[in-house]
Amino acid sequence: QVQVVESGGGLVQAGGSLRLSCTVAGLTFDDYAMGWFRQAPGKEREGVSCITWNSGATYYGDSVKGRFTISRDNAKNTVYLQMNSLKSEDTAMYYCAAGRCYYSLKPDDFGYWGQGTQVTVSS
Repeated sequence: QVQVVESGGGLVQAGGSLRLSCTVAGLTFDDYAMGWFRQAPGKEREGVSCITWNSGATYYGDSVKGRFTISRDNAKNTVYLQMNSLKSEDTAMYYCAAGRCYYSLKPDDFGYWGQGTQVTVSS
């Protein structure tokens, strides 16, 4: 059974930083690209970032470029999302997923999902 577990969300003031973590069990971690997505109430799920299995390529959504950084540690089966200069519009549930990483950041390219971690940015 595959388990994808996110952590690190919380409440932060605008301009602050958070680091999300996602640990995966039940699959061969370095066989999969990993991605972060987010969904705000009433909005569609949005691709935030993804990283290939060997960290050879990373992609970011336009709204987070230059502020967020994705990384992974295959020895720990963990992927991270460092979020800096947070804005109120970054408020959302953040999901981690395992699958295939392309510049298009489509949810359909990811097959294994976590339950999400809430990020709230106060202005």
